[in-house]
Amino acid sequence: MLVCNTGGISIFEVDCWFVLAPLVVLIFLGYKYWKTRITLDVVETFLRMQQMLGPTRYAYTDIAAITSHFRDKLGQGGYGSVFKGVILPGNLHVAVKLLEGNSNCNGEDFINEVSTIGRIHHVNVVSLVGFCSEEMRRALVYEYMPGGSLDKYIFSSDKEKSFSWDKLNEIASGIARGINYLHQGCEMQILHFDIKPHNILLDSNFVPKVADFGLAKLYPRDNSFVPSNALRGTIGYIAPEMISRSFGVISSKSDVYSFGMLLLEMAGGRRNADPNAANSSQSYYPSWVYDRLSEQEVVELSPVDDMHELEKKLCIIGLWCIQMKSHDRPTMSEVIEMLERDADSLQMPSRPFFCDEGHTNVEDSYDLSSELTTICEDDE
Repeated sequence: MLVCNTGGISIFEVDCWFVLAPLVVLIFLGYKYWKTRITLDVVETFLRMQQMLGPTRYAYTDIAAITSHFRDKLGQGGYGSVFKGVILPGNLHVAVKLLEGNSNCNGEDFINEVSTIGRIHHVNVVSLVGFCSEEMRRALVYEYMPGGSLDKYIFSSDKEKSFSWDKLNEIASGIARGINYLHQGCEMQILHFDIKPHNILLDSNFVPKVADFGLAKLYPRDNSFVPSNALRGTIGYIAPEMISRSFGVISSKSDVYSFGMLLLEMAGGRRNADPNAANSSQSYYPSWVYDRLSEQEVVELSPVDDMHELEKKLCIIGLWCIQMKSHDRPTMSEVIEMLERDADSLQMPSRPFFCDEGHTNVEDSYDLSSELTTICEDDE
C-alpha cells in the first residue's frame, strides 16, 4: 500500500491540492482576462464605427503631447483626473479627462459618453473634441470652459461671483434650451439623468452648457418607457418616479424635475436642503418659497412683493417642474416658453406633498463627485 495516512491526510490528497490549487488560480485569471478582453473588444468595435461620424480619435501619445505630459491638472473627478491642454495647430484650449484604470467608468459608460455627446452640436451643450482608447488607457477631450461650473457661482458668498437676475434668467433659458435639444433635437432622445449645478459649465461669456453624459441614455422619442436599469443620478435631484413607478414612468419629465430643483437653487442662491439654515422653516427651500409665494404664512416671512420679479418667475417655474406626478410637469419646450413670459402671467402650481409641514430634510449628498465637475475650474 503506497498511501501513507498521517494525521488523516493522505499523500494522494496532498498531491491533488498542489495540482488543483494552481489550476483554480489559472482558471480565475483566465476568466478575468476573458471578461476584460470582451469589454475591450466591444469598445473597440464601437469606436471604429464611430470614427467616421464622431469626434477625433487620438493616440495616447497625442494626449500626452496635448497636455504637455499632464502638467496642468485642473482637478480630480470621480472617474479620474482632468488636465488642461492645447491642440495645435489652432491653439484650441481643451480639458482632457484621463480615466483611471481602476475607476468606476466601465466600457458602457465610456461608450455612452462618446456616443451621446459626440454627435451633439448645440450652443448650450458642451462639445466633445476627441477621445483616446488604447487597451485600458482612455481619455475624453472636451472644449475648455473657463467660466467654471455653475455651482461655484450660485452657492458662493462672494458678491463678485454673483449674477444679476437678468443674467440668471438668461442662464436658466440657455440650460433649458440645451436640455430641450437633448430631448427633441436629435434623432434619438437623450435623457441626461444627472442635471445639477455641478454639471452646468460656463464659457468665457457665461453661456451655459450642459455637460457630463456618463449617465445619459439614448431612447426613441416615441418610447415612453425607460427600463429600470436607468435608475441612477444624484440624491436631491432624482425625480420621484426614479424611485417608485407610482409617481409615473421614467421619461424626459425626469430631467424636467432635476432642472426644477436646479432652478430653485439658482433663485434661492442656496442648496434646496440646508439643515444649517437660521430658521427651521427655511431649511427646505422649495417648501419655504411655496409658502412665501402663496402667502400661506404671514409670520416671519417678508411680503411676496419684496421678491424680484425674475426671482419670483424662476421659483414658480421651478415649482411646476418638481411636481410629484410626472404628467403634472411641463415639457422642456413649455419651460422655455414660461421663461420668456412675465412672472405675473404664470399661475402657481399645486403644492407638492413633500412641501407639507414636517418634511424631513434630504440627506446632504451634494458633495457626490462628478467627473466633469472639475473640467472647468479656473486656471489658477
